[in-house]
Amino acid sequence: MGHETKAPTETTTTLVFSYGTLKRGFSNHVLMQDLIRSGDASFKGVYQTLEKYPLVCGPYRVPFLLNKPGSGQRVTGELYSVSPRGLSRLDELEGISRGHYVRQPIRLAAKEEGGDLETERVSSSCVVEAYYAHKSYEEELWERNRRRSFGAYTEKEARGYVKRNDRPQHLSFLDHIRIFVSSPCD
Repeated sequence: MGHETKAPTETTTTLVFSYGTLKRGFSNHVLMQDLIRSGDASFKGVYQTLEKYPLVCGPYRVPFLLNKPGSGQRVTGELYSVSPRGLSRLDELEGISRGHYVRQPIRLAAKEEGGDLETERVSSSCVVEAYYAHKSYEEELWERNRRRSFGAYTEKEARGYVKRNDRPQHLSFLDHIRIFVSSPCD
C-alpha cells in the first residue's frame, strides 16, 4: 500500500484557470507548488479558452486577461483544482480585495496534445474561474496595448517581468497600472 496524497474533495474545490505567472516555470508558481504540497491544489491539465479573450502585459510585464470575449485570441493556460484555503491564498496574491484583479467564470476546452483544436468537440468544455483585470483599468490597458494580445504567456512575454518585491514600494500596484496606461507606448 503506497502512500497516496489525499486529493481535495471535489465538492469543496474550485477549478481555477491560470494563464500567467502561476503557471509551471513562472515566478509565482512557487505558491501553486506550496498549495499542491499541502493538498490544497492539484494540476488538472493544459486547457484553452473556448472563446477569444485579450491577454496583455501591464506594468513590469505582469499578464492580464481582459474580460472581453470575442476580442484577442484563444488563450492557453493551466487548470488547477483548488481548496477553499488555497483559493483564499490565490485571491490574496491576485489582490482581489484591493481591486487588482476580479475572479469570474470562463469557459475552457481541453487542449488535446497534438490535436487539431478547431475540430475539438464543444461538449468537452467546462466553466471554471479565472482572474481578469479589474474593470477600473481594463479598457485603458487594452488601448495601451494597441488592442494587440497573445495566445499564451510564454518566456518571451515574461521577459522583463519584475517580481513584486523588486518594484518601487512607495507606489501601490494600482498606481503602477495608472502610470503604465497613461505612458506612451514603446
